[in-house]
Amino acid sequence: MRHTISVIVENKPGVLARVAGLFSRRGFNIESLAVGTTEDPNISRMTIVANGDEQDLEQIIKQLYKLIDTLRVFDIPKDREIQRELVLIKVSMTDQTRKEITEIAELFKAKIADLSEKSMVIEISDEEEKVNNLEKMLQKFGIMELVRTGKIALQKGGTK
Repeated sequence: MRHTISVIVENKPGVLARVAGLFSRRGFNIESLAVGTTEDPNISRMTIVANGDEQDLEQIIKQLYKLIDTLRVFDIPKDREIQRELVLIKVSMTDQTRKEITEIAELFKAKIADLSEKSMVIEISDEEEKVNNLEKMLQKFGIMELVRTGKIALQKGGTK
């Protein structure tokens, strides 16, 4: 089962390495990891997507709390999740395909971040499924490069 885990930590050097090391030592693969400062510059939020059953999740949460810089850890339930991923896709383009690629980008509410003679860079920030669908639509033109930030997520409602 796929879990989105939010880890609130002190914003100090080495914290990311300790968290990633914990997953590695336990044999869990991190599917996605995004880290950034919060509204408080002394605090960072990590959004980690990993696969495992409920027992695995419980173990990971317990182990994360043992790390000295961990302030709070919680699994974000799928039905209470607001998630986004930022993706840049460089697509091969010709004069004949420019219009079609642009229309596809507009359909997905994506932006044209760069345009050259032979390529276009499309930027999208959306839910993983929509990003994946855009990627599939662009494959026929030839994806030259693609980079994803990893998922970021917050829980809906009034809780922190």
